[in-house]
Amino acid sequence: MRAIQLEKPLNFRIIDIPEPDAPLAGEALVRVHRIGICGTDLSGYLGKMPFFSYPRIPGHELGVEVIAVGSDVTNVKAGDTCSVEPYMNNPNSFASRRGRGNCCEDLQVLGVHTDGGMRPYFKLPARKLHKATQLSMEQLALVETLAIGCHSVARCAPQPGEDVLVIGAGPIGLSAIEFVKLTGANLIVMDMVESRLDFCRTKMGVKHTLQAGGGNEEKSLRDLTDGHLPTIVIDATGSPKSMSNALNYVGHTGKLVFVGITTDNVTFPHPLMHRREMTLLASRNAMPEDFDRIINLIETGVIDTRPWITHRTNFDELIGQFPSFTKPETGVIKAIVEVPSE
Repeated sequence: MRAIQLEKPLNFRIIDIPEPDAPLAGEALVRVHRIGICGTDLSGYLGKMPFFSYPRIPGHELGVEVIAVGSDVTNVKAGDTCSVEPYMNNPNSFASRRGRGNCCEDLQVLGVHTDGGMRPYFKLPARKLHKATQLSMEQLALVETLAIGCHSVARCAPQPGEDVLVIGAGPIGLSAIEFVKLTGANLIVMDMVESRLDFCRTKMGVKHTLQAGGGNEEKSLRDLTDGHLPTIVIDATGSPKSMSNALNYVGHTGKLVFVGITTDNVTFPHPLMHRREMTLLASRNAMPEDFDRIINLIETGVIDTRPWITHRTNFDELIGQFPSFTKPETGVIKAIVEVPSE
């Protein structure tokens, strides 16, 4: 069967691979229907993702159908439609035994460290499948993106009425915005691209937005927060410049969460952090319960996925169209790939 492989940065190719064998104990064989293109895929294509290894079959935002299951599998059965939790952790590792398989020291993420879903069929541990009975395949492919934001917001636990700044209104920032809104916090979104801020206002219902780059960001923030700056800042840019500068926007006793990833150093003056007694947090991947929560929120209409999908393509056209997804002027929020059966 055919698969799409990222051989090296900027170089996709079609390859032929064997069809998977029957699933073993604890495994499921799945048919891939939809793939979401995310920032990790874009960074891997551009050679800017620190955890990405080449050559690699990408694809970790997946809507799949279960074809067959191995022995001892009870959570799913053939015919079920599922979202994939793509974080292949070692259940016996130190982090996993502490309930944090999302940052397991042996972690292999589909489409990043190990081959992912840009192929019609593959096998994976059945425990990584999250069944949904009411979601479309496109919605299932969005769950993982939303899970990244869900986990980042859980890391800093905003309270009702607390001032929260999200920096970066790409897909990961937008996913954080979805979950900040659910907390009842006062939300502010900052980005350098006005079209993204307009999307936040018109499609996401964000009242307060700020365009970065003018030099008056701190004053503008203070005007929106009664002069004290936000007590939570979530940086979803992956830009070392933005991440280094983000500490300037954190109020006294506040928290800063890095959910974006950079290959470069992040630097800041320690007295700034020390004086305000900040808490600096990293947010990596997501938890199994995030997937189940998000499926329920979509099924019950709390989260509307319709604004998210701005571009669609198919398996055969992806390689030609992929470079355009890296350009902000194309207005891509989320591109979805349809995978044909073979």
